[in-house]
Amino acid sequence: MAEETKERKSIIAVRIRGTIRAPRQVRENLQMLRLTRNNYSVLVDNRPSFLGMLKTAQNFMTWGEASEETVKMLIKERGRLAGNKKLTNEYAQKVGYNSLEELGEAIFNCQVEYWKLPNIQPVFRLHPPSKGFKGKVKKGYGMGGELGYRREKINELIKRMV
Repeated sequence: MAEETKERKSIIAVRIRGTIRAPRQVRENLQMLRLTRNNYSVLVDNRPSFLGMLKTAQNFMTWGEASEETVKMLIKERGRLAGNKKLTNEYAQKVGYNSLEELGEAIFNCQVEYWKLPNIQPVFRLHPPSKGFKGKVKKGYGMGGELGYRREKINELIKRMV
């Protein structure tokens, strides 16, 4: 059983476009990722199943590797419990961590999956980016647009959207 021992990385995915006239498979993948509205974001890891869903829906969203600072900022600023209540240090202690910083570090290192935490909203509702998108939302990132895989540059976009 020679499995690849690939290091798991935290990935942020953000939906940018609506799904009018989108293929059924793309709509289903966005639904499975819980990206039901524009400017919604999720934290996933780089498992082949997640990467396949991201690549299938790449014409409607953007994604990249998250930095630890960005993950902690998302959890502090935009993390919500059921009932739209903010995440607090008390919740982190209830889950078994000393603070939100420690919880964010565990999520970044893929020790805990954010969407599997109890009583939590699995998506982050973000604002549109301040000063707007830099490119067209109908072109890929490599061609000067906003869609698709953007490596570590996703952190800059997330900071403008929080």
